[in-house]
Amino acid sequence: MSRRKVCLLAGGVGGAKMAEGLAAHDDVALSVIGNVADDESFHGLWVSPDIDTLTYSLAGMIDRSQGWGVADEGHRALQTLNLLGAETWMSLGDRDFGLHIHRTMRRAKGDRPSDIARDVARAFGVEPDILLPTDDVVQTRLRTTDGRWLSFQEYFVRERCAPEIREIAFSGMDMARPTPEALAAIAGADLIVIAPSNPLVSIAPILGIPGIGQALRAATAPKIAVSPFIDGRVVKGPADRMMAALGLRADALGVAQRYSGLADRLVIDHADAALGAEIAAAGPAPHCSDILMKTQADKARLAREILDLAFAPVEAVA
Repeated sequence: MSRRKVCLLAGGVGGAKMAEGLAAHDDVALSVIGNVADDESFHGLWVSPDIDTLTYSLAGMIDRSQGWGVADEGHRALQTLNLLGAETWMSLGDRDFGLHIHRTMRRAKGDRPSDIARDVARAFGVEPDILLPTDDVVQTRLRTTDGRWLSFQEYFVRERCAPEIREIAFSGMDMARPTPEALAAIAGADLIVIAPSNPLVSIAPILGIPGIGQALRAATAPKIAVSPFIDGRVVKGPADRMMAALGLRADALGVAQRYSGLADRLVIDHADAALGAEIAAAGPAPHCSDILMKTQADKARLAREILDLAFAPVEAVA
């Protein structure tokens, strides 16, 4: 069986679900470039939430009820830290701590973060390649209406997305270098998929790494993005509120405008079919589907539809 090389750009729960869907097909050789701009140090340990969510999901270890963390997890280490007066708003499970300890020890030895991510994925039995866009530290910063700058985890977890934002910045972005693995995955792909992830804080930090966006534009493979919006709302996360706060269209059309010149096609939900003409005018050819991924079967079905769509002429897209 000829396997198609698929490169997925992904972050958050939506990205992990799309990765699971693509990985379910034997005719796919999957590489996932994950978001690292949510990474942060907690309790002296380097935590990489989006990369870990990808790893746990593809390993079948993810806590399905919340979409992140390990299933059937304990929190005794966090309880001890709380007893000792540490800030414990970032919920880290006991087995999760083990991974963060391992990652931090290896980083302290000077190991490449890409090598660490690869080795962790293999140890957990993950077949797809989980790639980092950069081995440098790039971190999302959000300026709120009261003038504070928050890290993504402070905004997302500690503040529960309550503050309204006015600006997004990525510290370290201008000095970051792309990993050769990410560039090779993009250049060698038969299909490039942009997951239904937050365009502003999951996908933008990947595309913003110098060389990544340019490589994507230069790639000859079909490029298909999946909207994270259904009828003007996101399934999970703050993308709708963030885009609206920054004066952007908070719907599938807003996603099309963000990916104009990047994606050839945009998969949208049937509930957003009325936006089809405006989306086409923005650049990507729209394709309507049921994009809600509640079950493993949903993920595999949507992935198969994207695979089939990739090699159909644009004129045939409904």
